Amino acid sequence: MAAAVDRVRPICEDVRHRGVEALTELTERFDGVRLTDIRVPKTAIDAALADLDPSVRAALEESVRRARAVHRDQRRTDHTTQVVPGGTVTEKWIPVDRVGLYVPGGRAVYPSSVVMNVVPAQEAGVRSLAVTSPPQSEFGGLPHPTILAACALLGVDEVYAVGGAQAVAMFAHGAGPCERTDMVTGPGNIWVAAAKRLLKGVIGIDAEAGPTEIAILADATANADYVAADLISQAEHDVVAASVLVTPDEALAEAVTQRLALRVEATKHSDRVREALSGPQSGIALVDDLDHGLAVVDAYAAEHLEIMTADAAAWAARVRNAGAVFVGDFSPVSLGDYAAGSNHVLPTGGCACHTGGLSVQTFLRGVHIVEYDRDALADVAHHVITLANAEDLPAHGEAVAARTDQA
Repeated sequence: MAAAVDRVRPICEDVRHRGVEALTELTERFDGVRLTDIRVPKTAIDAALADLDPSVRAALEESVRRARAVHRDQRRTDHTTQVVPGGTVTEKWIPVDRVGLYVPGGRAVYPSSVVMNVVPAQEAGVRSLAVTSPPQSEFGGLPHPTILAACALLGVDEVYAVGGAQAVAMFAHGAGPCERTDMVTGPGNIWVAAAKRLLKGVIGIDAEAGPTEIAILADATANADYVAADLISQAEHDVVAASVLVTPDEALAEAVTQRLALRVEATKHSDRVREALSGPQSGIALVDDLDHGLAVVDAYAAEHLEIMTADAAAWAARVRNAGAVFVGDFSPVSLGDYAAGSNHVLPTGGCACHTGGLSVQTFLRGVHIVEYDRDALADVAHHVITLANAEDLPAHGEAVAARTDQA
């Protein structure tokens, strides 16, 4: 990642200094598209929705409905604690003012990522949302029309045709019609992740979401065909996607290997899948028992973890580190990608041991509001003064003594 950060540094600096001019040149260089305007016209967004296949629209609407149901329940309420009579601390949850939402493009089109970014931000109460997605030469330099249609469904009309590290820089510094944002969220390739790391501090980020990962913890009761299908489903994303099976059962490992051989040849993106599955990031790990397997998947901290064992819910309850956990035969990662109601913007690269997936809370800040009256301050003043003097910060104590007549 350090090498990638060095690569994107001049790109981000160029955008900071030259704005739209830099974005136009970088887009032509990386995407082969010469933009006349980085912002997508509202007419194009509306037209994309009007032309959307009705079945795709219905699927997106159901995805939105389920995501709203889950994310609405994540809303936080303000809480006031009376510490002492006359002294309170209130934790107030305030949404970020403006957010830039990144939606990937390239090998695949991701209208589902529009849903996963926009819904939690809206449910959090973010006042200003902007979406960006790489321009596509086959669509006249606009993002894919299904992405635009998803934006229209969600009421988002500020959309930009910019991708890569330069899009993150656009949100961080502002450029032309795009005012700077307070935060940028959403998955992307290594260059997007590197730009988020570089600009963290200038702008808030959700996580450095990189190439997708799936780990499956399975025992002899698992259906080998289901396991193979799920490993392939994530390998389909990218040649660097990671698909890992962890099992104590050699017979299952052999059966899954056989099913993979058949399914890889039959799937549409077989070359991409084959390269991902044969890469060093993918494989089958044989372990002594499920306890050992659980330790392995916790250490791996995968973006997606499937539990396909006897008593799967009990094993899932013991998981410590995963972006999202999928329990049993009928909860595949693909369900979470589109229509479980959960969020599919999840931490990768081992970050699940310290970072959660995108949620309403991502867009909220907890602010403490402190209110003490004269008597409540006087009651604790000697402790404040003592601690201030212990830290050799006497003026801290003097600020309290001035109000309470304590020396």
